[in-house]
Amino acid sequence: MGRSTRLAVTVTSSVAGVGVTAVVVREVLRRQAAVARRRIGKPLGELAPDSDRVWRRSLEGAPVELLLLGDSIAAGLGAERRKDTLGARLAKGLARRSHRPVRLRTAAVVGSESSALAGQLDALPPDYVADLAVIVVGGNDVTHRVPVSVATGHLTDAVGRLRERGAAVVVATCPDLRSLRAVPQPLRSLASRLSRQLADEQAEAATAAGAEVFSLRRTVGPMFLSEPDEMFSLDRFHPSALGYRRTAEALLPVALQALAHRA
Repeated sequence: MGRSTRLAVTVTSSVAGVGVTAVVVREVLRRQAAVARRRIGKPLGELAPDSDRVWRRSLEGAPVELLLLGDSIAAGLGAERRKDTLGARLAKGLARRSHRPVRLRTAAVVGSESSALAGQLDALPPDYVADLAVIVVGGNDVTHRVPVSVATGHLTDAVGRLRERGAAVVVATCPDLRSLRAVPQPLRSLASRLSRQLADEQAEAATAAGAEVFSLRRTVGPMFLSEPDEMFSLDRFHPSALGYRRTAEALLPVALQALAHRA
């Protein structure tokens, strides 16, 4: 079952109570999901550019260890060059502000739900310690019908494990899916409501677990709504190079704050 089809099934129960029969609603959303699948497709494949390296190597001092966990946004799908991924953009910004090189490690995997965070952490070398871990996750939980409590439980566990290993943690909460114009109405509005609900719960869970919170919806969400041709990549689903640059610029102050609190 495709991403949009799963979302259609998820939101059926949310709209059936307004006087429209569940059968009619299901059929409308099924057709809209099919339209969305055709529009989005997979023109980018499922592999993001490999941007793991030491950025700004010429700077003095031990590298800041930066870890990216989560889904395709964290992995950088949509960027054509490795220097344009979210991780690389953030690494360069951290290096510029801290005057130290930054070693980027990307454990994020395209298509991941919050349940995948545990496996991403398990795959790290036993002796690896991140100075800063950034988690971007949630969109696939919405489209895959994962209950909010389950998704936030996985997120809480991941933040706890990272904090126990001494890392500062920033959680970028679920983006507002209303910016996905390839998804027709009313499916897009319903996806937006569900994504906002998850983001709010993620923020509360992340704060309670000791992480800093970065709201994708509030910071860069308006840009994706007003400048979709520039902010989205070829598939109109993942950020473009400009989308990642602006996201990293907005995220940088929160990342620096998290590192300062760690120190």
